[in-house]
Amino acid sequence: MARTRLVVNADDLGLHPALDAGILRAHREGIVTSATVLVMGPGAPEAVARARAQGLALGVHLALSTRLPPAAPASHVPTVAPGGHLRASWADFARAWLTGQVRREELELELAAQVMRARTLGVEVDHLDAHQHLHLLPGVRPLVEALARREDLPLRWPDRLPRVSWLRAPGPAVKTSLLTLLARAAPGPMPGVRRVSAGGVFEAGQLTESALLALLESLPSGDFELGCHPGEGRPHVPEDPGWTYGWQSELDALTSPRVRACIERLGVELATYGALAAPTSRASAT
Repeated sequence: MARTRLVVNADDLGLHPALDAGILRAHREGIVTSATVLVMGPGAPEAVARARAQGLALGVHLALSTRLPPAAPASHVPTVAPGGHLRASWADFARAWLTGQVRREELELELAAQVMRARTLGVEVDHLDAHQHLHLLPGVRPLVEALARREDLPLRWPDRLPRVSWLRAPGPAVKTSLLTLLARAAPGPMPGVRRVSAGGVFEAGQLTESALLALLESLPSGDFELGCHPGEGRPHVPEDPGWTYGWQSELDALTSPRVRACIERLGVELATYGALAAPTSRASAT
């Protein structure tokens, strides 16, 4: 019998106390099953310890932007982290990468160092994804997939097709459609690499209860990830001062009894990446 297995993954653990608190509460009281850690985030050590204590599955949120310090020694990755910090935004990194300002070998070193840092913090890494989805950039994708293959870890793949409802927000629709195009235009995965289809990119920062219910109703059978960004209140994130997501509204949606009832009615099985990677998994590898 066909079934739907869904990983509900919260991004940015370790970046800010209000985000950490929201992620942990969304796991304790809601439908979040997994989180990805920004291992260079100022609160990463404490956040990982608290997440492990409550049994939250963890992956690595590979970061190439948001003004964080690199995981590798800064002197070893000067083109990845000029001045000792990653670039301010996804656009800054993409521009530098696509114009040849970032050395491939330094990027490879930094990506591996972030996974190593996660394990040093005590994370039993169960998957990889990327902050602002920069792993989809041409040339970056094979480096991230090679890392996923070496580490035997599944990889988030945001390839959900556009929906008519996206027309209500042209800005997010254009960005999400571009990511979908990059994901779907990429060559097939390297042998041994598992890509797991992911949604929630368009709704990032605005995953209200109604939006979440609509997403759940649209899920076909198979294995999927839903990315989300819960948090408490309206925090100011120094590493990205212009960032204004609806963290609290996402937390409210993820802990909503109506959402839980919808999942039960639809027969959706909440899962972790570790469960999808089990021998019986049918996680996407296309």
